[in-house]
Amino acid sequence: QVQLVESGGGLVQPGGSLRLSCAASGSILSINAMGWYRQAPGKQRELVAAITSGGGTNYTDSMKGRFTISRENAKNTVYLQMNSLKPEDTAVYYCNADLVDKNSGSYSFIGYWGQGTQVTVSS
Repeated sequence: QVQLVESGGGLVQPGGSLRLSCAASGSILSINAMGWYRQAPGKQRELVAAITSGGGTNYTDSMKGRFTISRENAKNTVYLQMNSLKPEDTAVYYCNADLVDKNSGSYSFIGYWGQGTQVTVSS
């Protein structure tokens, strides 16, 4: 069984910072890309940033320069450092990982999701 557990969300004032963490655990054979998505009330889930196992990164334009994604492969953990937060960044942030579950009977990479962590930016 595979689990992705996020942490680090909370309430922060505009202009503040938060660091989200997501640790993948369980019967993991290999992890390819990991990423962060977010979903605000009444809106579709959107990509925030993604990072490959080799460290290549991709950001949605509105997050470039404010958010930084990183990962520790040895810990199966991905981070999202969020600076200069704005009220419009308020959302539930979800971790995603493309991985192979060694108990699945398949070597295909499948996307797994965490349960989400709430980020609220408000004064």
